[in-house]
Amino acid sequence: MKLRQLGSTGPRVSALGLGAMGMSDLYGPADEAESIATLHAAMDAGVTLIDTGDFYGMGHNELLIRDALRSSGRDRGEVAISVKFGALRDADGGWWGNDTRPAAVKNFLAYTLRRLGTDHVDIYRPARLDPNVPIEETVGAIAEQVQAGHVRHIGLSEVGADTLRRAHAVHPISDLQIEYSLISRGIEAEILPTARELGIGVTAYGVLSRGLISGHWTADRAMAPGDFRSISPRFGAGNLDANLALVEALRTVAEAKGASVAQVAIAWVLAQGEDIVPLVGARRRDRLSEALGAVDLKLGSEDLRAVEAAVPAGAALGDRYIAAQMAHLDSEK
Repeated sequence: MKLRQLGSTGPRVSALGLGAMGMSDLYGPADEAESIATLHAAMDAGVTLIDTGDFYGMGHNELLIRDALRSSGRDRGEVAISVKFGALRDADGGWWGNDTRPAAVKNFLAYTLRRLGTDHVDIYRPARLDPNVPIEETVGAIAEQVQAGHVRHIGLSEVGADTLRRAHAVHPISDLQIEYSLISRGIEAEILPTARELGIGVTAYGVLSRGLISGHWTADRAMAPGDFRSISPRFGAGNLDANLALVEALRTVAEAKGASVAQVAIAWVLAQGEDIVPLVGARRRDRLSEALGAVDLKLGSEDLRAVEAAVPAGAALGDRYIAAQMAHLDSEK
């Protein structure tokens, strides 16, 4: 597995990371045994970055990762665990805003360490900007946990360039976790240049746009209860057919390379810079194996032009999230 540096101050991790959210939440039911087997397969393949959130399945995802690490027999230091915190939920899975006050930082982290069965988190980050708490206070509180040895690096998620600068002035930020894919390229105008200026890496999630540009999605696919894609604008009526037409254009490019659509989409993100680490949300070993094939897929300048001609910037229809969720994204303001 190839390695990449997460910013100038962050850890050196595998070129591809595994996002574990779907193993516990938001994409419908998942097979727990297969999830653990997939986590094992990822580690066996050299994946050293696992991303989670303490609110994924209200703690279930962290417990799942704990069990996978223990049963793998691997030392804790072999894997970098990135954790998002701050999202408030209820017993029915509802969402009630964000809390990133200094006291909340200590509280959330204490529970995370217990659930993961570890004494430290490698990268700790607020999931969203809390409009009621200056980012300086939140980062300062995490910095105290760095000093205490409970956190190794500080990351951010879905924030804009100004917030990135303010946070980095308090404590070095290792990486910004943000959606970035062929059909989500908003970071290229200001956020990505700012991150590069400051020496901050990018962990890109949604590189397959939640399966939409994986090459496996079909217009007639039924979604299970609890799958948030059922309300996602890009999967909605009037948008889905147009977006899948982009996928078919990409398929032509992929077939010419002897690769799958998903592999080309992931390889495109990898090709955007050594400071970018894509996170793939594979829940099964076969999907993980396919994604891993992207690491060695070479896209030359002609290939990249063909990919971007098939899926031009801004061509996708629909926002990344519904309006209520978009309102929480500092990166979109």
